[in-house]
Amino acid sequence: MTLIRNLLAVIGGLALATLLIATLWLGPKLADFDPEFVPVYSNFVATLLETGDPGGAMMWSVPVEEGLSTDEVVDSLKSLATTNNLLFVGESPFYQQVEAVTGEDYRYVNFLSFCDAQVGKMMLEYRNHYSGFMPCRIAVVEDRDGKLWLYSMNLDFMIHGGQELPAELKQAAIDVRDTLRTIIQGAAAGEF
Repeated sequence: MTLIRNLLAVIGGLALATLLIATLWLGPKLADFDPEFVPVYSNFVATLLETGDPGGAMMWSVPVEEGLSTDEVVDSLKSLATTNNLLFVGESPFYQQVEAVTGEDYRYVNFLSFCDAQVGKMMLEYRNHYSGFMPCRIAVVEDRDGKLWLYSMNLDFMIHGGQELPAELKQAAIDVRDTLRTIIQGAAAGEF
């Protein structure tokens, strides 16, 4: 009995020492991180553990209302972007590229790109790595069952996923994120 108690005491002591070392080592590194850092990654991990799919955990996905055509959804995205002062900067009809390469029909997959040039400039002045998030993309995807979906990268990773952004840049990025969400939700419902 004494051996078990002593063994458990040693294990407990090692666990406390590990926790103390981790706190002393990680504490200063995390001090400058965004206050939303933990919730963003907690949601990511929860979704990842639930689905096993990192892509799904990093993306927003919104089903398109039944009865809307791909043309209507694309027109809606472009119209809502204009209404919300987000510049439409390009379109890549992926399904056409697949068909050209394979010679076979392919389901509808189209990538639309949008940008707020002023916020983009702020991002690049802060860190060149943020160019990887630009321009903002929304994918219009017909799933294997013929249902349309809208997908876009969850920008919370960029906004809250590490060291806190400078206040002006953070607010501008949040505004773009919110605008993008508004556009996605509206287009999924067929709004113009």
